[in-house]
Amino acid sequence: MDVRKLKRRVCAAMAATALMATPLLAASAAEADLVLKGGTIYSGDAAPFVGDIAITGDRISYVGKKAPGGARRVIDAKGLIVAPGFIDTHTHVDSMITGDDATERLVLPFLMQGVTTAFIGNDGYGDPDTAKVLGSAAVRPVGINYAAYVGFGAVRTKIVGQDDRAPTAAELSEMKALVASAMCDGALGFSTGLFYAPQSFAKQDEVVALAKEAAVRGGIYDSHIRDESSYTIGLSAAIDEAITVGREAGLPAHIAHIKALGVDVHGQAPAIIAKIEAARAAGQIVHADQYPWSASGTGLSASLLPRWAEDGGRDAMLKRFDEPETLARLRPEMHENLRRRGGAVSLLITSGPDDLVGKTLEAIAKESGAEPIDAAIAILRRAPVGIASFNQSEADIAAFMKLPWVMTSSDGSIGHPRLYGSYARKYETYVKTNKVIPLRDFIERSTALPADAFSLQDRGTLKPGAFADVIAFDPATYAPRADFAQPALFAKGVRTVIVNGKVVVEDGAPTGVAAGRGLPRTSKAEACA
Repeated sequence: MDVRKLKRRVCAAMAATALMATPLLAASAAEADLVLKGGTIYSGDAAPFVGDIAITGDRISYVGKKAPGGARRVIDAKGLIVAPGFIDTHTHVDSMITGDDATERLVLPFLMQGVTTAFIGNDGYGDPDTAKVLGSAAVRPVGINYAAYVGFGAVRTKIVGQDDRAPTAAELSEMKALVASAMCDGALGFSTGLFYAPQSFAKQDEVVALAKEAAVRGGIYDSHIRDESSYTIGLSAAIDEAITVGREAGLPAHIAHIKALGVDVHGQAPAIIAKIEAARAAGQIVHADQYPWSASGTGLSASLLPRWAEDGGRDAMLKRFDEPETLARLRPEMHENLRRRGGAVSLLITSGPDDLVGKTLEAIAKESGAEPIDAAIAILRRAPVGIASFNQSEADIAAFMKLPWVMTSSDGSIGHPRLYGSYARKYETYVKTNKVIPLRDFIERSTALPADAFSLQDRGTLKPGAFADVIAFDPATYAPRADFAQPALFAKGVRTVIVNGKVVVEDGAPTGVAAGRGLPRTSKAEACA
């Protein structure tokens, strides 16, 4: 455990001791707007206890055994777990949050499982116009809070395009300026998706140069690493690269959705853990997030095509399918990628043409009378499609989940049940049923840990003065309803959700209130003068 974490634990223990000894943890809440009464409170950084939480305006005004005075409204939380709203550090709900559809902007798949804050712009896709992204909530109300990354893919595409080449010196300067501007406008940090073209075409020194722009302005380096499997440099070397970028650029390194993907790397979790813990022991800040599913979500092209086949973008890729010599080179590499993914039965279409969604590549190949690779090429000719790829071992998932520096995430995107059920699934499957981690760890790694790691001021814990992002769920019934057959079903068991002091889920149903906010990171002023 690092010094900062140990200090926070000690302070939390002192606070918990004081709480047991006195009836109040804050000043009088006589004029509270709302009191959640009699729930089992998991504050995010202290031992649980039965008590009350009072809210005044958008802040928590009391946490303790019995709220003094009256309140305009009282919610009975007896028998429920009361916790900080969950913080999802890796999502793909950017278009939901900033789009035109007011109902989509509520982000109900998250609220209905207790997520009150999400990070967007992950995997290098973050719009460099951070001011526009974060300012969107002021004119288009949103249901949840959100922080935003500036993305390497978006920046590189804007300046260099989709080509497999290094940037010129002038282009690199332009990219650095985009990252710097985004950071000064409140970006959380610099995100990359080095597995995906065109980001995969970049060498490490290019990534370091851009990450430094985030570093001097107080940001985080978030990376979908270059290889989570055995596609190119391999899982171990890709972890080394992420750690190196963080060290050389001088900023915390965050490993996105940490995993060992594919049959070639199953069982490597202990070695990866040892590598990261060695970096942490040496004084570097490194942490990770994880979604609680054995199936990842990606595009069919990303899972099967070698990156050289995507050089120049989709149009160039389609032309290669029509070139016999290129296709002859391509097919063996696609076969190998399919093997490492576990075969055609392991790839489930989750988005794209309606007649394909819900079918495995194996089933589509049999229906068409084609070999799986030919079926895949035919699909890619039609349209880009999303897939769920069943490619992880439960032993690796559990090994990563037990670590105190691995926080919860969803990687939520349309078509995969993780959008609607990740937090509920982690509770039901890994806390309640399999007992991989205890309830307190689940809550703290979904709340206080990400708030601390990403410097979210006054969020992630239940304490007086903190923003009132609060949830109450039934420990007997909290569970996902979404699965791969029906991925768009709300979770069950969440009774109350409060965002910035407003009740947005009441008696297990959404109220329609949009109380979320954009959360700009405070950049270092001297670097933005």
